[in-house]
Amino acid sequence: MTITLRDVSVSYGTVRALEDVSLHLEAGSVHGLVGMNGSGKSTLFSTLTGGVRPDRGTVSVTGSTAYVPQSEKVDWTFPVSVRDVVTTGRYGHMGLLKRPREDDRRAVDDALVRTDLTALADRQIGQLSGGQKKRVFVARGLAQDATVVLLDEPFAGVDTVSQSTISTLLRTMADDGRCVLISTHDLGSVPELCDTVTMLQRTVVAHGAPSEVLTTDNLLTTFSTPAPEA
Repeated sequence: MTITLRDVSVSYGTVRALEDVSLHLEAGSVHGLVGMNGSGKSTLFSTLTGGVRPDRGTVSVTGSTAYVPQSEKVDWTFPVSVRDVVTTGRYGHMGLLKRPREDDRRAVDDALVRTDLTALADRQIGQLSGGQKKRVFVARGLAQDATVVLLDEPFAGVDTVSQSTISTLLRTMADDGRCVLISTHDLGSVPELCDTVTMLQRTVVAHGAPSEVLTTDNLLTTFSTPAPEA
């Protein structure tokens, strides 16, 4: 239930997205990943989920993985309920016919309770607010019962209630022994929520406890536009 990257570099054509990234994230903690747009956060997530193959270096993710992307490609008019969407998180546990069993239904019900969505379980997904939609996909990841949970900008576009619900759930998942990694632009939430923070600007600028690495110098390096490669 850990994430380990050793000297990972990723390029898209002539553009280097990640450069010699080394990182080790333990289970039982919430880990933050911060950086400006284009700093490589999305590429790092794609590398962890197998969507991108590094040019060099090694990636190890032990345990099962749930990934909650920043935005879902969903037809919001499709007649599917909140419960139906959360149930898709159980597909890996079901047989060939994908018929939910009692333990699947229990996992879905628990995920709905923990994301405060029980009252909306039968509502069509497109009828929800932005924050509620985000919580649905967090619930789907929770129902998956993964030991490594990756969330790309879980607080983007959500209301205060949803942000509080998601933050509490992430803390609970870590306390249950999961390895939780979130990318976020919300630096204000990092010190309270995250046990460690990784500051990324194509490479790791700093990594450690928020109180130690969220310094003025590190912030300036992380949130400045890098010089073009020669």
